[in-house]
Amino acid sequence: MIYWDLLIGFLKVGCFSFGGAYAAIPLIRDVVLSYGWIDDEMLSYMIAISESTPGPIMINLATYVGSVKGGVLGSLLATTAVILPSFFVIIILTALLTKFIENRYVKAVLRGLTPCMIGIILATGIYMIAENLFGAAFSGIDLRALLITAILAGIYYILRPRLKKGISPILLIVISAVLGIVVYAF
Repeated sequence: MIYWDLLIGFLKVGCFSFGGAYAAIPLIRDVVLSYGWIDDEMLSYMIAISESTPGPIMINLATYVGSVKGGVLGSLLATTAVILPSFFVIIILTALLTKFIENRYVKAVLRGLTPCMIGIILATGIYMIAENLFGAAFSGIDLRALLITAILAGIYYILRPRLKKGISPILLIVISAVLGIVVYAF
């Protein structure tokens, strides 16, 4: 039964997620929580791990949830289910879009989707910041998380104008990992 649920749940994610992994996080959260596979706190940890490991976040999340709930077969099913719809859509769109890319209606649809994706990504980011600063139940301010956020924001906004290409995301990840170890270990 778990294998069927993993297949159907991640097919839903694969079919209805547009705009990349960050825009898909609310849908992944909804599916994972509705099936009761993991709780919201564990999902936040998994998102953080998926962001720091190589590969697309959505695929990493599907693989991890599938592995936790169904072992190797579960991870294969969840990963395949989340990839399959995009695979077919890309094949179909590649065949069709080359003919219709200059169509004004197609251009209008693509321009209309952009603000929607920006809004979804922004809402997800705000939710994740609020959840990390105030806790899963928004019970109180986590001063350590607030300190790390303030230090990272300060580093970013101080160094960004001084560097020609901006700050490397890898450097920010390493800095946040070191800050997390220092702040949460003591």
